[in-house]
Amino acid sequence: MHLSALRLTAIYRLSVSTCIPAQQQDFISFLIKRNMSTTSPNLSSNRVLTVDTINPNVITMEYAVRGPIVIRAVELEKELENGTKLPFDRVIKANIGDAHAMGQTPITFIRQVIACTTDPSLLKTNLYPEDVKQKALSLLGACGGGSVGAYTQSNGIELIRKHIAQFIERRDKIFCDPDSICISGGASEAIRNVLKLFIHHDSSKKKAGIMVPIPQYPLYSASIEEFNLGQVGYFLEEEKNWALDLEELERSLKEHQTKFDVKVIVVINPGNPTGQVLTKENIENIIKFAYKNNLFIFADEVYQENVYAEGAKFYSFRKIMKEMGSPFDNLELASFYSCSKGYMGECGLRGGYVQFDNFDPQVYVHFKKMISAKLCSTVLGQVVLFLFFKKFMERWHLIPSAFMFYRREWVGF
Repeated sequence: MHLSALRLTAIYRLSVSTCIPAQQQDFISFLIKRNMSTTSPNLSSNRVLTVDTINPNVITMEYAVRGPIVIRAVELEKELENGTKLPFDRVIKANIGDAHAMGQTPITFIRQVIACTTDPSLLKTNLYPEDVKQKALSLLGACGGGSVGAYTQSNGIELIRKHIAQFIERRDKIFCDPDSICISGGASEAIRNVLKLFIHHDSSKKKAGIMVPIPQYPLYSASIEEFNLGQVGYFLEEEKNWALDLEELERSLKEHQTKFDVKVIVVINPGNPTGQVLTKENIENIIKFAYKNNLFIFADEVYQENVYAEGAKFYSFRKIMKEMGSPFDNLELASFYSCSKGYMGECGLRGGYVQFDNFDPQVYVHFKKMISAKLCSTVLGQVVLFLFFKKFMERWHLIPSAFMFYRREWVGF
């Protein structure tokens, strides 16, 4: 079989497995054929890595956020830059929640502290307020060699994990152990790290099934495919403001149990991309469903600061699970958060975390061993998390005018 035919076969399998619309299938095929025309057959025949030899799951994986539509958008941008006349004068990218790319200005306080941590000589000047300098000094004191250029602990700087734990305690009114937190390069990395724990290579066993909402952030479907796990989709009800229905969960689970060993339920709250906020009763019912079916819960809560609908209120899965008491409070739960969303929108600095409840201690040892292979997450991303979870509230006591400036920025967003 020729290389181009192999690629088209892979695309066909992908299209069928992920229900890609026909027009998008055609466009993917067009891109592949065009790329093939620029590749020398003589060169590719001697390569170690070809589409015949790479991990087949990478071929079937589809990540719509940066998929063919985005590739085409970039091409159109370049055409506009080169003077090509099109029926529009700019491309607006709404494929991903990238606040700063869409014009949101960074929080001044965050950028001032980052500036001081990356260039400590600024601490000797009068360019920035004293509380900015104090924050920078405390952060530098927690870094190896007093520099954000040093590696940190693989699960993150201890000082920052302690502040995250304090934030979680204030939010949930329940103790949180800093050692249950692992900081990562964004919530996406944390989610993928935990998903990897469900991979097995025993062909005599069913794949681990992962229940995910539809519609959902494509990170999940892409990672599930890449890791050779099983996607178990459950549909949200658009007519009821994208509500989650227990009967639909039961239907999806029953339908897929013959094919997969369903291990995980992913819940995105507030919804992405749907924006709905689960009620306390919704969360209780999901927890009961997870208990009944012995499921590990992924609580993707990265949009918890983005609750705008009248009467809506964010409740963390952790809080509700603990309040429900035995036996539900013993469920395994991984909660995810990120500095890319909320009012910070610091997507490019890559800061996020996973916080575990009822995680097997021996599994946790291996999890930390696994993430240690990456050494650590970006330190500036950790700095942003620290500044968010401190909430800047001491500025009220130190410099009222500075606090009010921050408050205006926050409310403005």
